Amino acid sequence: MPKITPFLWFDKEAEAAARFYTSIFKKSRIKKVVHSPGGGPGPRGSVLVVDFKIHGQDITALNGGPGHPPTDAFSLVVLCDTQQEVDHYWEKLTQGGKEVACGWLKDKYGLSWQIVPKEMMRMLQSKDRGKAGRAFQAMMKMVKLDIRKLKQAYNQK
Repeated sequence: MPKITPFLWFDKEAEAAARFYTSIFKKSRIKKVVHSPGGGPGPRGSVLVVDFKIHGQDITALNGGPGHPPTDAFSLVVLCDTQQEVDHYWEKLTQGGKEVACGWLKDKYGLSWQIVPKEMMRMLQSKDRGKAGRAFQAMMKMVKLDIRKLKQAYNQK
């Protein structure tokens, strides 16, 4: 088991969320479902914890009951090689969720995601701060990130 694993709190949707996420990403699977022995959140025998892997990343989901909904203070970042990949994850993760801004979205379980082209990260790290700034300003006007438009802003004279 890795030393650090994201641990997500759900009211009672941990297994459904894990199945949703593993259906979207390659190299994904449900590793283990632990049922409640009773005396805690949820009735005896209900799903308590789900250990799963998405795109090689171990994650644990807990059915901890109401009172701790996800916030934007925690998000998962998906770095994408192509616009097709950006579009794929955007389409899948916004089903039942909502688009936010600047490559951010909330899925149907309330978890925040950032769908970011690797190219955007390269642009922001440019030594030419004018180019980086133009790409950043273009990103700030977008909802889903568009690599072609980011490159146009970056290369603008």
